[in-house]
Amino acid sequence: MAARSYTSTSSLLLVFAIVMLVTLSNVAEGYNRLRPQDCKPRCTYRCSATSHKKPCMLYCLKCCATCLCVPPGTYGNKQTCPCYNVWKTKEGRPKCP
Repeated sequence: MAARSYTSTSSLLLVFAIVMLVTLSNVAEGYNRLRPQDCKPRCTYRCSATSHKKPCMLYCLKCCATCLCVPPGTYGNKQTCPCYNVWKTKEGRPKCP
């Protein structure tokens, strides 16, 4: 009887550990995930320091719609949104601001 109780407890513990691992990985993966309606305010801030606001907003909104992520700050930090680094222009320059 004790062996069966130990197996049942260890199985329950294993299931709990797997559920926690999946939950935490989803939280880490979705940290920068935005809803589509969050793109405009994030892009407005992202493009606030540039003198080329219209093109910046155009491409920021396109990138946000695809990636559901906008890097923090007004410049750089693109490593927080991997999708941002993938998009390139024909000349090989980054498309996302």
